[in-house]
Formats: sequence, structure tokens, C-alpha cells
Amino acid sequence: MLRFGILSTAKIGRDAVVPAIQDAENCVVTAIASRDGARARAMADRFSVPHAFASYEEMLASDVIDAVYIPLPTAQHVEWSIRAAEAGKHVLCEKPIALKAQEIDRLIEARDRTGVLISEAYMITYSPVWHKVRALLAEGAIGRLRHVQGAFTYFNRDPANMRNIPELGGGGLPDIGVYPTMATRFSTGIEPQRVQATTERDATFGTDIYSSVRADFGTFELSFYISTQLAARQVMVFHGDEGVIELTSPFNAERYGRQEVVLTNQNHSQSQLFRFQDTRQYKLQAEAFSRAATGGKDDVVTLENSRANQAFIDAIYRASDKDGWEAV
Repeated sequence: MLRFGILSTAKIGRDAVVPAIQDAENCVVTAIASRDGARARAMADRFSVPHAFASYEEMLASDVIDAVYIPLPTAQHVEWSIRAAEAGKHVLCEKPIALKAQEIDRLIEARDRTGVLISEAYMITYSPVWHKVRALLAEGAIGRLRHVQGAFTYFNRDPANMRNIPELGGGGLPDIGVYPTMATRFSTGIEPQRVQATTERDATFGTDIYSSVRADFGTFELSFYISTQLAARQVMVFHGDEGVIELTSPFNAERYGRQEVVLTNQNHSQSQLFRFQDTRQYKLQAEAFSRAATGGKDDVVTLENSRANQAFIDAIYRASDKDGWEAV
């Protein structure tokens, strides 16, 4: 059993990841750390976790954990991933693991120097939904893929929320722009070559709140929009010359609709529905990470993969400040 320590009492940890780890077959949460000891103890008691620490440093120095899950604000991901690695702990860090591709070079160096596993927590790459999409594309179910279309939006103008605070790494592209980019790269195995984009920033917060993106992958295009100030929506569509694949709740399973993949043929005379009752993608992520950390051969999101995805996001920002194409 891989023993996890949770670095902070952040909402995504409380609501999604800690319950998933506790439900997993090969890992368990043994410690919670917070800068507020009372908060750490309260969360530990909620999940029957034996150890609570009043500082991150104290937990990293302890021998009651083998790995950490980091759901801190984005701007702190690189620092604490490196500190955890240097303490000999494996690292599962929330996305985005960095705010610039070059920052991930520091993580790669720390991983190689310490010999621990460091992986970005893209839960969709462990979901059977996305593995089905990848399999359908690989077998030519829609013929030649020509276009991928996506959207991910929600509405949040809370000034206290980290997504609206630039100093903490807030903004729409770091928070949700990384999903259509990673999902497209994961399902096709192809990297983008160049990108065009427009991005709008909030006049009060200074964070990016809307982006419309067109990316050239050589053999197909990806177009998507994301926003932190639009009515909630998620969709991904893969359009080929012989058919269409559509996902209605591609990222946050069940929150935006059923976990379904719909395959439709060229003239819409036939369709197949692949329904997934309970993907439990956070649980699958925890189990795969734990197997990889203990010597297994499971595929996890590598730092090299993370760097390529962040380079895509970096290019979107650059493209937003110019007319025409920007190389990825």
C-alpha cells in the first residue's frame, strides 16, 4: 500500500481525490498537512486519517508517508513538487503542474536526481471513456480525422477564488484550457504544430477569462473555446470523413451529463452508444500512480508529456498577443 500525504486541505482534495485514494486497492491516505493544524486535524478526522501535521515541512520530513498529492494553488506546484522529491516522496501534483514549460525542466531535473516519480494529475488519461475514444480513432472508426472541436466553460467571479488571482496562477487557460489540449494529444497521439488564438482578460482580476483557439496538428485541426465567465458547458467532438465521435461530459464525469461516447456514421443512418456507468477516474489515477511508484509498468503522465502540453498553452498565450500563426 502506497501511503499518501495530502499537501493542504484544498477543495479538490476533499471532494474528489482523497475519497478516491481511500477507495483505491493499493494506496491509502495516512497524513494531512495544513498551515492550520486545526484544519488538518478536522480533515484527517473526516476521512479517518491517522496523522495530521501543522506544516508541510513536518509532513515531508516524516516516515509515515511514501508519496504526496499536491492540490496547492498553481503558483506553488513547482516549489513543493521539488521539495517533496528532495524529501524522497513520490509526487502526484494537480494540473497544471507549472505555469511555463521551462519550469518543468526543473521538475525533470529533480525527478532524475532523486529517483522518485513525479506526475501531473490528468485524471482523464486514466478514464475508460478517453481510452475508448483513443481506441476508436486508432481503429479508423470515423475514417480520416479532420477536425476536433471542444468547449469547457463555467461561471466564477469570486474574488477570493484562486482562479481569479493572478499571483496564485489563476486564469482560464491554466485551469481548464489544459483539458482540450491534453485530451486531443492523448487521444490522437499527435502534437500541435502552430496555433492562432484570441484571449480576453477580466478588467478587475487581470486573469484570462475567455480564449478561442485554433490549432494546426498537421493532419487535422483543433478548435476550442474556454471561459471562466460563461454558462457551464463541456463537449468534445472528433469529426472524420466517415463518422463523428462525441462526448457529452468529457472532463468532469457526470457533472455535465452522462458519461457517454456516441459514434455516428457518415450519413447518420447508424449510431453506437458506449455508456460508462461509473468511471471513477480519480480512483483509477491513484491506483495507476501507486503501481508505477512501486515498480509497476503502468503508463502515467510523464513530465515530458506535461512539458509538451504546457508548451501548447504557452503558445496560445503568445498567439493571443499577435495576428496570425504562432509556432508551438
